[in-house]
Amino acid sequence: MKIYFAGSITGGRQKVEDYEKIVNLLENYGPVLTKHVASKNLTSLGENRTKEDVYLRDINWLNKCDIVVADITLPSTGVGYEIAYAEKLNKRIICVYEKDKNVSKLIIGNNHFEFIEYDNIENLLISLKNTLG
Repeated sequence: MKIYFAGSITGGRQKVEDYEKIVNLLENYGPVLTKHVASKNLTSLGENRTKEDVYLRDINWLNKCDIVVADITLPSTGVGYEIAYAEKLNKRIICVYEKDKNVSKLIIGNNHFEFIEYDNIENLLISLKNTLG
């Protein structure tokens, strides 16, 4: 199973330590095409690539992946775009978010997605394991 992990980059890197734990877990289920999102070396300035390179690469990965796991805790236009694109491709989409955070109702109102609300990273990892089987 090829996994696309979506998390905030330019919208803020406050959750990068959680992203690292999520990606480490996801790698037990298959290659994570976007594991760089969990890198502590990646800042909110993004990658040292052209915007066209990032777009083409990420769209290619979205086309190839089997599942999208997106942390929607932090507002991110990129993550929203990735989710919408994946939805058009009829991908399985799991959105995770921290309890008591103000997340987009446009996303959490979509009953075609799976959602995991969590209060700490350990509970999220357990829930993800149960969801992924």
